Amino acid sequence: MTKRLKENPEATVEQEEVLQKYDSESRFRKIDQGFWRWAIFVLSIGLAGYHLYTAYFGPLDALRHRSLHVAVIAALVFILYPAFYKKKSNNVSIMDMLWMLAALSTGGYMIFDYQGIAERMSIYMPNKVDIAFGLLTILVVIEGGRRIVGNALTILTVLFLVYAFFGHSFPDLLKHSGKDVEDIVTYMYLSTEGIYGIAISVSASYIILFILFGAFLNKSGMGKFFTDISLSVAGHTSGGPAKVAVVSSGLLGSINGSALANVVTTGAFTIPLMKRVGYKPAFAGAVEATASVGGQIIPPVMGATAFIMAETLGMQYSQIALAAILPAFLYYLGIILIIHFRAKKLGLSGMSREELPNLWEVFKKGGHLLIPIVVLIGLLMAGKTPLYAAFYAIVLSVVVSWFNKETRMGVKDILQAMEDGVRSALGVAMSCAMVGLIVGVSTLTGLGPKLTQSILVLGQGEMLLTLFFTMVACIVMGMGLPSIPTYIITATMAAPALLELGVAPFVTHMFVFYFGILANVTPPVALAAFAGAGIAGADPNKTGFEALRLALSGFIIPYIFVFSPVLLMQDISNPLEVVWVTITAVIGIFGLSVALERYFITSLPTPLAALCLAGSVTLIVPGVWTDVIGLGILALILGQQVLTRSKNEQPMPSSRQA
Repeated sequence: MTKRLKENPEATVEQEEVLQKYDSESRFRKIDQGFWRWAIFVLSIGLAGYHLYTAYFGPLDALRHRSLHVAVIAALVFILYPAFYKKKSNNVSIMDMLWMLAALSTGGYMIFDYQGIAERMSIYMPNKVDIAFGLLTILVVIEGGRRIVGNALTILTVLFLVYAFFGHSFPDLLKHSGKDVEDIVTYMYLSTEGIYGIAISVSASYIILFILFGAFLNKSGMGKFFTDISLSVAGHTSGGPAKVAVVSSGLLGSINGSALANVVTTGAFTIPLMKRVGYKPAFAGAVEATASVGGQIIPPVMGATAFIMAETLGMQYSQIALAAILPAFLYYLGIILIIHFRAKKLGLSGMSREELPNLWEVFKKGGHLLIPIVVLIGLLMAGKTPLYAAFYAIVLSVVVSWFNKETRMGVKDILQAMEDGVRSALGVAMSCAMVGLIVGVSTLTGLGPKLTQSILVLGQGEMLLTLFFTMVACIVMGMGLPSIPTYIITATMAAPALLELGVAPFVTHMFVFYFGILANVTPPVALAAFAGAGIAGADPNKTGFEALRLALSGFIIPYIFVFSPVLLMQDISNPLEVVWVTITAVIGIFGLSVALERYFITSLPTPLAALCLAGSVTLIVPGVWTDVIGLGILALILGQQVLTRSKNEQPMPSSRQA
């Protein structure tokens, strides 16, 4: 889902190496000419064209549509990604070609013998050829996923398949009767419960189109527009470049859906600026990491996870996007406040007005690029399907690009955007296919209920304890994984424990989604923070803990909406409830930022910072008395700060007066 560094003129070789170190999706071959360049072009344009066609006219039946999507995606992976990165060659080997042909054959078999497969599956009697192609498809998904997604998800997938086969040998808590090869292959390949389950369903419909939409926007200059807008609005303020990083990375992260790539591509510009105005390298890297990770929770796109959530819960996408607004606002408010107080404490200034773009000039040159996004949001909120909205948004992005000659897209640009979009979708699609195997095993063996029971036993039936252990499980599951597979796995494995305690389904899914995403800034495997450290030239562990500190509001917000679903626009009996919860949460986040930085108007002593932290937590926790206590404590802190500043500003008496 990433916009590749080779397309970013500001990226350096060093930054490309940083991205490749932490993001396996960036370790692709550079094939610029010859037969394989044409093969990549034809497969990419063909798949993009197919998905645009089916978005307008409707797709094939489920299995054929999804198998075609997986087959072409996997074929491109085998061309573009070497079997072993450290031995990377830009030449496609014979083994790569065989894997590519195997991938295409799996989709071809499903399409050309679909009628026979359907008849055999109606009586649940697959033949030997069905099983052979099923096994081949599983191998293709695992090997293709290993090449582009990396080892973490691959190992997890293999372990789940081993569990499905040898379940009878596991301890009593996890034990099941064990499944034979035919059962596993039939379930994973010939049904819509395994590889071709809900994850690939969403990838082959909504996600691919929204990635294409992002590619078209990027081709017309949207990335530069977001950065220039952020610079013109916030660049001159105290610690301005850090605020620019937060705004631009959040906006871009929502569209491109890859926190790691976002850290490196936008961080290549923002991190040096932050260091230039006086922020320490570890802090600069952490700011970029937390802002990029947060892009996954910003509506309307939410890194495309919102579409899977809508499909899983049977909700309208517009409901999810609307519900996500306040939590996302609070998350970013917490980051910006810490940045601001750090700048004030250190006496950092912003950039000079002369070196910043003019807001009006930026809007004149690129404001028209916002039209497709506005139309997209309008169509989704009006109840149109994501397919309908994404298709017309893509068409409109081409049309509006012609409003200014600097953004105008010709035929070559359109084809390039289609290829870029498909190439950016490879990692997401392969992740979804692998997650289909994990979810399929969980369903086939009944593993999900077993894990749910384990969390409930640990939580002893207490809501707060169960929330804590669910949080820990989600962070562990999310370590090293992209956002979409993280959500699917946590929603399958961890969410049912909260459902058992009566937490509403949507609230539960948002809770596990948040903590799965925050794994990227949680040591010891804070990959987004480590990538930021690589660009900033900082210590990775120090950057990880700085990122954890910056994102602390994100660790509190999910607990708020579990105990007060009003924050997610749920269970509203009075509109004033939303207003009051928002006001108290904002003041609470403000107090939390003051306590973490130990600075407001002036420096805050440690005992008062601890008191401020307690007051902010009581404000964040819903309840009349907790709000009263929190407001009282923060009012005392404010009074102390005003008095301290007044005392410090009083002139010293002269020796004659003394």
